[in-house]
Amino acid sequence: MSNIEKDEHTGVETTGHEWDGIKELNNPAPRWWLGVLIITIIWAIGYSVIYPSWPTLSGDGERGGTVGSIGWTQYDELADSQVEIFERRAQYLSRFESASFEDVQADPGLYAFALAGGASAFKDNCATCHGTGGTGAPGYPNLLDDDWLWGGTIEDIHQTIRFGVRADHDETRFSEMPAFADIYSSEEIADIADYALSFSTGGSYPVRGKELYDEQCALCHADNGTGDRFQGAPNLADAIWFYGGSKAELVAQIRRPKHGMMPNWDSRLDANTLRQLAIFVHSLGGGETE
Repeated sequence: MSNIEKDEHTGVETTGHEWDGIKELNNPAPRWWLGVLIITIIWAIGYSVIYPSWPTLSGDGERGGTVGSIGWTQYDELADSQVEIFERRAQYLSRFESASFEDVQADPGLYAFALAGGASAFKDNCATCHGTGGTGAPGYPNLLDDDWLWGGTIEDIHQTIRFGVRADHDETRFSEMPAFADIYSSEEIADIADYALSFSTGGSYPVRGKELYDEQCALCHADNGTGDRFQGAPNLADAIWFYGGSKAELVAQIRRPKHGMMPNWDSRLDANTLRQLAIFVHSLGGGETE
């Protein structure tokens, strides 16, 4: 037996469906709604003819899709919109290529151009290790401070970026601290760590720690712990630590030192990008003038 009946309030037949006493009326769709539906169907058919839309197996169209009657693609539109950008970039690039670092810094337009290019390259290639803001992490240098293993002038930074550190390149920067676990006992290493920490903390230290430091460590880190940039030996007196500044972390580094590696970017990035990167890193706040 059919459950269809007329609603007593509207006089409209129901569909026979009911939920919690609420009955569905069998009202036709509004004409305006049908009109919009028909228009969208017509528009979709026209769009699929004019613009690339349907994926195909032929590969004749843009990335394997239908070409469209007007031959438009988003890639062509992007290329057209970038023409002016590339033209302006080419003007700056020709000047940048022949300018020294000093010339670039003295020219506000060229300097802004270099910073923009360097920032983009930094995000694509350097931020994974050094952080998007250049703050670094344990084992990855902080580029915002004034503590530089190999020097912080633009030229120094450029050389480090170009040839890397302990990288597979004939001109890479290279330094390596020996494992003192093979030379000294755990107690002796602990004494050396106490003395090394005293450079920045001013705390007390065992006499033996100083004697052992002078014997093995001063050649690279200097008598007063200020390091040696020529060798890439860290400054121990500024309380900036590469792998952590607690005694336990320092002992671990003296016993079995970690040696990170920075790739040489000259085989991956062009010369202009390398120079822009050096200028950008120098501008982050820790760059030096001399």
